[in-house]
Order: sequence, then structure tokens, then C-alpha cells
Amino acid sequence: MGDVLAGFHTVWEFDTDSVLIRFERGIRTPRLFHVLGERRVPYEALSAVELAPGRKGTVVLRAVPRPGADPLMDVAGGQLKEGSDPYRMVLPAERELLAEYYADEMRSALGPDAAGPAACHLVAAPPPPLSFKAYDGKAVFDGRNVTFRWFWTGASSAKWKAGDQTFPVSELAGVEWRSPEVFDGHLRLLRRGADDAAPGDADQDPAAVVFGLGYGLVHESLPFAASVLEALKAAEPATADCPGGPGRRSPAPTLTAEPPGQARPDPADVADRIRHLGALHDAGLLTDDEFSSKKAELLAEL
Repeated sequence: MGDVLAGFHTVWEFDTDSVLIRFERGIRTPRLFHVLGERRVPYEALSAVELAPGRKGTVVLRAVPRPGADPLMDVAGGQLKEGSDPYRMVLPAERELLAEYYADEMRSALGPDAAGPAACHLVAAPPPPLSFKAYDGKAVFDGRNVTFRWFWTGASSAKWKAGDQTFPVSELAGVEWRSPEVFDGHLRLLRRGADDAAPGDADQDPAAVVFGLGYGLVHESLPFAASVLEALKAAEPATADCPGGPGRRSPAPTLTAEPPGQARPDPADVADRIRHLGALHDAGLLTDDEFSSKKAELLAEL
């Protein structure tokens, strides 16, 4: 098509096989859009294109992604607020005829499998390295490993006993993201071969970080979760339906940054963590051997 359609906060640039969605960086633009910047969406990644009346003299054009095509939307699982939907464009009502024209053009370009789920990711997630602060720890993803480093001010005694956690992508089966804007917001890593029983509270699970007021914000934790999901899908054996492309990166990208687990920690942070271990020991939550072992591990990091 080669045309451009501009709405509030977004601009769609149409190509023969895809649409490039660009997000503005204005004060009123959702922070998630700032992080995403732009996204190229192949028409084969879409199941439908909708046009409906909006609020206060506007119309809404929305592309509907196929399940499995976009790791960001798969992880979000319908939890995004309407205004933060990256597939949604709001336009003035006077542009309705123009929006209807482009909606029809996009519908005609949809792939033959539009009605079904995608066999692999067709839209790229934000690339690593990524990190964010949760209430009980810092989460870091370097493209190969996810690391949770606990904060003594927020982590439960169960997580302190387990120690900081590192999860190779190859050992993960999925990612569970519950929005920080609802009760019990968290990010949980689902491990291959883990017990099928329902997981416990995220606060007690060393494979999860919990969100809170000002922690694990949508624009930080959701792109993180999407990037991990894309990487773990890429680690699966290739098939005829998914020989390469987003979600099928192989081998993993070369990293120049030092892996998080090898970075030298702040001595003051280590001292705080040892004090917290001492408090747990004094309260009877750690045995003498557990306290000595954990303390030695922390001192070895210096």
C-alpha cells in the first residue's frame, strides 16, 4: 500500500506485507508505547481488523492479533487497559471513511490461516538485555538467563532461604504475568518438568517476583515477560512451520555485557543482606548451618 494513517499517539505505515506501527512519545502517551517505540506487524499475524465508534467524536481502528503470533499480547492475556493496547488506533470521526478504506485493505491482505492460532511468533518482542525492580527483588534477563536478586526489604524468608535465583531459558516452559494494576500482580517463571500442582503464592515462590505500588510497572515488566517468552520459544526445536524469525532465534545473540551473576555486588548491599540473614537467624527462621552457609555465599561474592 505504501500509505500512512495518523491517529492519536500512533502512526500506521502500510506496506505490501505488513504494517509498521509507530508510537509517539508525548506526555499523554502510555509509557508502554514509549518502550515499544515501533513494531512491524505482518498481515499474516492478524486474525481480523475492526472499526468501531469511539468516545467524544472519534473512531477506533483495531487490528486483532492471532493467538501465538505476538509474545507481548500472549503474555498480557487480555489484561491491558484499552488505552494501552498497541494494536488500537483512535482517530477523529471525520477520518472514518479513510479508516474504513485502510481496514478493508488490511482485511484483504490477511493470510489464509487468519482464523486459527499462529504456529510461532510473527511479531518481535523487545530485545534483551532487560531488567526491572519488583517489590521483593530485581529481575534481569540477558537473553539466555533470567536472574532474580532478592531485596532484603521486601523478599519473604522463603526466598531468602532459597537465595538469588538464575533460570536458563532452556529450562523454562512458560511465563505467567499478572498485571501490577490488579491484586496479586507478579511475574512467575514456569519450569519444565515442574510439578503440575497449582503453584503457591508468588510471595513464597523463588521462581516469581511480586509487584506492588511503583514496582513491576506495566511498561517495565510486560516487555520483560514478552522477551523471555520469545526466547524460550526460540529455544524449542525448529519445525517446518517455524524455521526461523521472531520467536525462533538461533543461536542466541552474542552478548558483550557481563552476565548479571558475574557483576561485582555493592559491599553495602552485601552487608545489608547479611544483617537480614542475622535477623532471620535470631528469629529462629534459619538454622545455624543455614545462616553460616548463606553468609559464606554472600561474602564469597565480594
